[in-house]
Amino acid sequence: MKNGDELVFLPLGGSGEIGMNFNVYGYGPEDDRKWIIVDCGVMFGRETSTPGVDVIMPDISYLAERREDVLGIVATHAHEDHIGAIAPLWPMLRCPVYATPFTARIVEGKLEEAGLLGKVKLKEVKVGGQLKLGPFTLDFISITHSILEPNLLAIRTPLGVVAHTGDWKLDSDPLLGEKTDEAAIKRLGDEGVLAVVCDSTNALNPGASGSEKGVRDNLIELVGTLKGRVAVAAFASNVARLDSAARAAKANGRRLCLVGRSMHKMVDAARDTGYLRDLPPIASAEDAAELPPHKVLYLVTGSQGEPRAALARIAEDNHPGVFLESGDTVIFSSRIIPGNEIGIFALMNKLAGRGIEVITADGHDVHVSGHPAQDELRQMYQWLRPQIAIPVHGEMRHMTEHARLAKSLQVKQAIVPQNGQMFRLAPGKAELIDEVPSGQIHLDGRVLVSEGAGLAKARRGLGFAGIIAITLVLDGKGRSMAPAAIVTEGIPEPVAGAIRTTVEDHIARAGKRSDPDELAETVRRAARRAASEAWGKKPITRVTVVEV
Repeated sequence: MKNGDELVFLPLGGSGEIGMNFNVYGYGPEDDRKWIIVDCGVMFGRETSTPGVDVIMPDISYLAERREDVLGIVATHAHEDHIGAIAPLWPMLRCPVYATPFTARIVEGKLEEAGLLGKVKLKEVKVGGQLKLGPFTLDFISITHSILEPNLLAIRTPLGVVAHTGDWKLDSDPLLGEKTDEAAIKRLGDEGVLAVVCDSTNALNPGASGSEKGVRDNLIELVGTLKGRVAVAAFASNVARLDSAARAAKANGRRLCLVGRSMHKMVDAARDTGYLRDLPPIASAEDAAELPPHKVLYLVTGSQGEPRAALARIAEDNHPGVFLESGDTVIFSSRIIPGNEIGIFALMNKLAGRGIEVITADGHDVHVSGHPAQDELRQMYQWLRPQIAIPVHGEMRHMTEHARLAKSLQVKQAIVPQNGQMFRLAPGKAELIDEVPSGQIHLDGRVLVSEGAGLAKARRGLGFAGIIAITLVLDGKGRSMAPAAIVTEGIPEPVAGAIRTTVEDHIARAGKRSDPDELAETVRRAARRAASEAWGKKPITRVTVVEV
């Protein structure tokens, strides 16, 4: 340790929101810091707020400007909100990527799709292994979550140890993969933890999240009561849940059929890394279609109502290989991610409208969360005994409650960070020392677009009130040479008529000589005002002047 060395924590995504996790640790003096990135994830766009946007990623311009000092990206686990931005953002960073085998296999597939596989230095860290990056030494401690190989990172520096939990829960019987290494976490607490950076998703929930073993038992029993075809909708990344669905099928004399590209990819990745060795034979969609209804169980993607996912196509009765009808059942073995309610309920209503029974976790124990509720948070704090608590991975209400809980457990300081806030971590104290540029980048089709470009706002405006496009043709002296060309989209005809009348009236009153720019602005305002008076809405309005 040298004079002037500091340990800093900087979230650029995942604080104040669920998803898009991107947390940065820096060590060294202000003018010569070395950085590591923990997770590099996405959020998914929503048609209501970001129409046309597929995924949303953090603005990492601050770090990209310092990429020569970025030592690597370390992935805690393979969920999209932790690794989904690695491929699109890597060209801005060009640093190595580190992950345990299953996570590395998923990242590898994404890099291959992006044409980056031969360019990115992707390095595997064994389960329970250690990694040294400059002044940082990282111990990978196994923990449980709703995916294989989740890790708590013990980030060791000359100025103290930070426990970065990633996503986790305490599950005594996770069914697949390692159990939580309680002994290692307790040893870490005995050693002394400067700060814990911890998952807040379920901080509002009392009790504990429950075990995958209970879900498996309930699925096996439930499927045994059903007569027609059964489709289980689940997150493809929850490999233990996929295994449970397979066992529920086998126990009840049904063949398992995977439906959805991501289901096949996750099963392949799990098998490639030593899991699912005893998975029952999987039927193709063609073979499953030939089976009697009571002999098939489909495991499908689309539990969040995604319009292009398998379950949505099945509900619309236009899936090429899977057909459900009255008397069949869809089991939603998943939770509703906040913000997806409208799409999920619409999907359920389509299924119910066709006589297909819908079963959810509201009435049956067919899902447990992968995140810690309050009892689990208490247990983790009792093991680690940190000086500082830093809630992340949650909306502000989750993080605020998490901080309150930590304080009630005698943690010296609990802070609620916002993306872009840089904190110096010192014994017993986290101090805000800087605020750096942060925000969002939208993947719009194949193009990365800054949130500040305003495309989402413009599209929301188009969806709300349509557009008016007006073309004026003027001669060199500013005189009108032809009637205005007016095109409206998404606007009722009576309103469009009022707009045309108003535009024509303003052009007539403009006289023989008009300044083109002034005339265009006058016509634009008049058209919007006419729409507002006739309709109560102000469409996006564009006026183009052509001078001949």
